Amino acid sequence: MGLLDKLSGWLGLRKKEVNVLCMGLDNSGKTTIINQLKPSNTQAQEIVPTIGFNIEKFKSSRESNAIIFVIDSSDKLRMVVAKEELDTLLNHEDIRNKKIPVLFFANKMDLRDALSSVKVSQMLCLENIKDKPWHIW
Repeated sequence: MGLLDKLSGWLGLRKKEVNVLCMGLDNSGKTTIINQLKPSNTQAQEIVPTIGFNIEKFKSSRESNAIIFVIDSSDKLRMVVAKEELDTLLNHEDIRNKKIPVLFFANKMDLRDALSSVKVSQMLCLENIKDKPWHIW
């Protein structure tokens, strides 16, 4: 079972097109995660840093069925910035009043000084999110 199948199962969606908004700070691993969601025959073999933004298929945040918010768990200094960006995202007019599920992807856990998912959750105050289903992975 692929990562996309697992994500679709978590969202309660099967055999249907899902619009997922993938966001996070620069260098958090968004492109790598998107690449892993693709079928293996369409995955990029080499990932280069994205300058600006990269659109695989995007219409608008109004059409999003889910959000993946990617966090570099090894970048402790930028957790405050990640929290500010998360707050901005969750308060956006297209997102604020919807019960869009959010998957927080605590990336780079394999690095020596990475924070645990519990610590990332605490630093981002995820327990305060009451109006959307969420999970940290």
